[in-house]
Amino acid sequence: MAETSLQSSEVATSRQGATRAGNLVVITGPSGVGKGTLVERLIAAVPGLSLSVSVTTRPQRPEEVEGTDYFFRSEKQFRQMVADGELLEWAEFAGALYGTPKAWVEKELASGHDVVLEIEVQGARQIQEQCSQAVLIFLSPPDFAALEERLRKRATETAEKIALRLSKAREEMQQRHLFHYEVVNDNIDEALNNLVHIIYAERCRIRPSPGNEST
Repeated sequence: MAETSLQSSEVATSRQGATRAGNLVVITGPSGVGKGTLVERLIAAVPGLSLSVSVTTRPQRPEEVEGTDYFFRSEKQFRQMVADGELLEWAEFAGALYGTPKAWVEKELASGHDVVLEIEVQGARQIQEQCSQAVLIFLSPPDFAALEERLRKRATETAEKIALRLSKAREEMQQRHLFHYEVVNDNIDEALNNLVHIIYAERCRIRPSPGNEST
């Protein structure tokens, strides 16, 4: 699959006198691992991070705000966005569709902001195929029993939905070796500290310019 303009936007702004483009940071992991809490704290801890807001077809929860937590759309609207090429990645999970708005991400990267995508593992693999310079981070639970306990404590879904999420989590855990970093969320402060260090280390990475990859 050809790489999108995301990668070209990263190198286009590296010329002398231009703004350094941001990094695309993908944070994923099984449902219930604590992605939302950690990403929220990461955004607060590190200046220059922008959190991408996903599009989803799942029902809106009472505490969620349109355009802040998600863009809530019908399945028909979502599939039209896919057909029109408006999504950078998309995936189906637990009976709902999730996707990342492409134009918004590209604009943020070009302006010099690091963009954090908090997405499902299937979507992360799509990003990996399209943008080789994306930073891929896999969040893991300390063990599977802890993950199951976290999901049941949410008390927001039926037993059937929880069982579906747990089954999917087992599959996703087997793919963690495909990512650049693994952060175990056993202690939230330690996990956050590891994420912060990854962000700052990646900002120091020297990335090749077009035509110089082999030099």
